[in-house]
Amino acid sequence: MTNPTTITAQPAVPFIDVAREFDAPREAVYRAYADPSLVTQWMGPRRLTMEMTEWDVRPGGSWAWLHRDTDGTVFGFHGVFHDVVPGEHILWTFEFDGAPGHVSLESVDFEDLGSRSRVTTHAVYQSVADRDAMLQGGMEGGMTEGFERMDELLRSLAAA
Repeated sequence: MTNPTTITAQPAVPFIDVAREFDAPREAVYRAYADPSLVTQWMGPRRLTMEMTEWDVRPGGSWAWLHRDTDGTVFGFHGVFHDVVPGEHILWTFEFDGAPGHVSLESVDFEDLGSRSRVTTHAVYQSVADRDAMLQGGMEGGMTEGFERMDELLRSLAAA
């Protein structure tokens, strides 16, 4: 069974909050976020392939990736890691290459629930319009499908 992804965007505030539980320990879920060879296996919808071009998970480190659609369309994303507490917290910026200057700041927290874990994300956008554009651009479907892919990855890692 897949755990639900809860995405909340309150009216008139430039925030999106996401919560998702995983049937895996916190350390494994954090590793799925921090190890670039794992990130490329779950981040985003299935129809997209991911090419990681930079992934330096440390304060001040940069990241960048490309998502390629089945029709050949390429979507680029990049940002900077501002705070990293291994196993507990990541604070990073997120920017879509197709909308330069529209940067969000995302705080990702990893909570230990014993053999399970919870990831909560608080994303802050520069405006409600920027937040709404992210939601209208398919963020909810992409995150939900990506987390389902992470479930599959975590199961395969636990079985190995």
